[in-house]
Amino acid sequence: MTSKEHEGALWGGRFSQGMDPAMVPLNLSLAEDGRLWRYDLEGSRAWARALTRAGVLDEGELEKLLEGLDRVETRLAEGIPGDAPDEDIHSLVERLLGEEVGPVAGKLHTGRSRNDQVATDMRLWGMEALDDVDLELTRVLQALLALAERSVDLVIPGYTHLQQGQPVRAAHWALSHLWPLLRDRGRLRQARQAASVLPLGSGALAGCPFPVDRAFLARELGFDRVSENSMDTVSDRDWMADTLYCGSMVGVHLSRLGEDLILFASREFGILRVPDGFSTGSSLMPQKRNPDVAELARGKSGRLTGNLVSLLTLLKGLPTGYNRDLQEDKRLVFDTADQLRLVLPAVAGALAGCAWRPERVREILSQELLATDLADYLVRRDVPFRTSHEVIGRLVSMAEDEGMSLSSLPLERYQEAHPAFEADVKEVFRWEASVEARSVPGGTARAAVEAQMEEARHRLQP
Repeated sequence: MTSKEHEGALWGGRFSQGMDPAMVPLNLSLAEDGRLWRYDLEGSRAWARALTRAGVLDEGELEKLLEGLDRVETRLAEGIPGDAPDEDIHSLVERLLGEEVGPVAGKLHTGRSRNDQVATDMRLWGMEALDDVDLELTRVLQALLALAERSVDLVIPGYTHLQQGQPVRAAHWALSHLWPLLRDRGRLRQARQAASVLPLGSGALAGCPFPVDRAFLARELGFDRVSENSMDTVSDRDWMADTLYCGSMVGVHLSRLGEDLILFASREFGILRVPDGFSTGSSLMPQKRNPDVAELARGKSGRLTGNLVSLLTLLKGLPTGYNRDLQEDKRLVFDTADQLRLVLPAVAGALAGCAWRPERVREILSQELLATDLADYLVRRDVPFRTSHEVIGRLVSMAEDEGMSLSSLPLERYQEAHPAFEADVKEVFRWEASVEARSVPGGTARAAVEAQMEEARHRLQP
């Protein structure tokens, strides 16, 4: 191939003229897949050894190729040249290898296609990236657990429909955000397992015509197993969809956590303080203290969810085998991993510095939070729950109309509402008694919350 337009391509013999200038930038992917260079070299070393074991290369050629790949690594470690003419990272590595070792570089691509090569590179990158995200997510989980551990004795309002519902321990609230993220970590690990399948040796779609040992390749590169069907393998992006689904769920759960932090830190709630290091001010209003870490985390969820939708839309209409549309997959997966590695450390740091404001909590705790406890009081005296629910509703309305708290209503009013009320009804109006009454597993009693924390500690062990 003599055309300047095809310089850096791994194909071209069949073409009589160069690529149209309008096609050149659309065809290039080096800017996206350039970050795969280390994995491309790793796969190339393993492939060279597999070809030698298969009798395609001799030991001298293997040694020469491995030394050349080492020199290419040294060159690329200094950065990918900005004027590189190559269309992708595979073309660049092969060209640089040719510069280092001459014609023997052309033997390295024997039996290998860019289709199985890029799939291998991406899975190698994905396993490492998922391990990184797992570590950062674990740090968020540890920060939530630590927040729970220092919040066991504080009772705060629990909300439904953003209205005060029942009292809960602040630790219970923190753990309510830990469990979804712990489920996300489980999904990340499943995605990591799905990524650990070796594509190399599948060729373009039909497999390799040389007797390469794919089990050897899997061991060399750290994969758990080899793929089952070469045609499926070159276009299989299921592990990417798994990864982006995990990323979108982490984003959703961080967004919900962020929303709570934003509300709790507002003047209207004011029950929690986000540390200064994760807040910002206003360029106009000097009094402002904005919980930006929570807002930025909330904002990332749209981007993470968008990546998932983009990949699923990309995959849904592809015919069997590799198609060039799949060039678009890398940007989505790279971006999800990058955004998670950006936001998770900030969230972990913010949680580590969050502080409750008990005096404000006491101000906003409404005795209406104990209405369900009053209903339970009657139930324990053999009053049907539907009847007790209606009775307590009338008492709440009465107290509201008269501008009184429930505990301030005289006993006579309670007994007028239902004769089952006795003088001990006043014992209901204790926050600790309310949370301790819910001692079932998963409840708000101290023992139940401590059991949650113990289980979380167990799951977060290395």
